[in-house]
Amino acid sequence: MASGMQEKQYTPSLLSFFVYNPSFGSREGEEEKKILFYHPSEVEKNEKIRNVGLCEAIVQFTRTFCPTKPAKSLHTQKNRQFFFEAEDSFWIVMDTVYGAVLRECYSMYKLFNGTFGRAMEAGGVELLMQKLDKFFYRYLQTLHLQSCDLLDVFGGIAFFPLDKMTYLKIQSFVNRVEESLSLIKYTAFLYNDQLIWSGLEQDDMRILYKYLTTSLFPRHSEPELAGRDSPLRPEVAGNLLHYGRFLTGPANLKDPEAKFRFPRIFVNTEDSYEELHLIVYKAMSAAVCFMISASVELTREFCEQLDGLVGPQLTLLASDICEQYNVNRRISGPDKEPQFKFIYFNHMNLAEKSTIHMRKTASVSLTSVHPDLMKILGDINCDFARVDEDEEIIVKAMTDYWVVGKKSDQRELYVILNQKNANLIEVNEEVKRLCATQFNNIFFLD
Repeated sequence: MASGMQEKQYTPSLLSFFVYNPSFGSREGEEEKKILFYHPSEVEKNEKIRNVGLCEAIVQFTRTFCPTKPAKSLHTQKNRQFFFEAEDSFWIVMDTVYGAVLRECYSMYKLFNGTFGRAMEAGGVELLMQKLDKFFYRYLQTLHLQSCDLLDVFGGIAFFPLDKMTYLKIQSFVNRVEESLSLIKYTAFLYNDQLIWSGLEQDDMRILYKYLTTSLFPRHSEPELAGRDSPLRPEVAGNLLHYGRFLTGPANLKDPEAKFRFPRIFVNTEDSYEELHLIVYKAMSAAVCFMISASVELTREFCEQLDGLVGPQLTLLASDICEQYNVNRRISGPDKEPQFKFIYFNHMNLAEKSTIHMRKTASVSLTSVHPDLMKILGDINCDFARVDEDEEIIVKAMTDYWVVGKKSDQRELYVILNQKNANLIEVNEEVKRLCATQFNNIFFLD
């Protein structure tokens, strides 16, 4: 797959995006057979062939110097092109922030369609081209390259902080539901768009989390309910208040014309290759994903059983989590504007946390610092990616800001401090205090 991005001063835009396989159409005059998907589709055929041929030539040429690591990007005066071999001989492309976006394009395709190779096995090139066209025609319209930043490079997961007792309640809830509804293979539990529990492998949860928080949840946004006393009129199941509803599948269980079709996802594609129904069910600010084998037909009766079992319990759990969160906030005192802002990422469990981002969605990246400082964070991350050793970088920006990057034991921390007259020693001490108070001194370099 390959993509080109027009390079403007402030807002990058997608110039082209294509998927190709150089082993197809190897004879002269059959070059168009290599092209499996091309955006924009109205581009003249010879230009498509020319662009794909250029990418293929660059990749082959750079293999001469490093057979195992061919070219990742090509920068010219007017645009950039990025290359990524998603599967054997199937190409896509990009670098740093945009390289991460390109890899995510493939991961999102794979989540809902499976691998290129499986499509080829099921229906040959024609089926693969149909799948690519159907998926990327819509997905590319959701790409907003101008809002991409360091969080897109990490592709991490925000975890909701919980006390042990509430966490055990959630674990007990998941166990009870999986025992009562034995068809469920995997469960994931989220609150306020943050993950609390997941039975999926990390890489599968990472891309599912991205889909939930940037696509599905925003489409079903509603006023958040705080505590049990809500002005909304809930359904009543027994003696329990019931705010539960399906975000995928039937919009209304009482509708006699309701459709019981759920989106299908593919997980463990490197191993057991499982195709699953994705049921997403929400009550107040809590959402649960239930994944069931796609070979099972989901009926009205099953959905009514799930609704009756999960709705009341999830409503109570959501209320408990909200109350516990509010208690913890009162104990910690009122929020004060700190002198520092930070981004933290743990490569081992994909946990990320940012006090720099006020809002981060697929189309908006609203940060509390200047774009120039965000660019410095990206540059530090590029330096970290070049070496395996633990490292620390401190940068004095042209303004009054200091930028500090720490990499240690699979963790990365980026700190922005606004201290006009501070020196290097004082900045280092301030970062040490941050590590001690926010991260319990977890293995960061002295």
